[in-house]
Amino acid sequence: MTDAVSLPADLSFEEALQRLETIVSRLESGQAPLEESIALYEEGARLKAHCEERLKAAQLRVDKIVVGPDGQARGVEAASFE
Repeated sequence: MTDAVSLPADLSFEEALQRLETIVSRLESGQAPLEESIALYEEGARLKAHCEERLKAAQLRVDKIVVGPDGQARGVEAASFE
């Protein structure tokens, strides 16, 4: 089996997602040999984790604008995505 290859630290969410979509298409086609399929699956798992980390970081940066009864913005507070 191949050694795990780390992803570049500066890999954007969009780049990771595009690569992940390519991997999924390749795996779904059924055309990849077993060893390649395993390597692709492992890379896909790393890309998925990377995308989740990027989304979590973005979520933490989002602020919710608090509007007062007069319709004016009073400030911001952390957004809740539950």
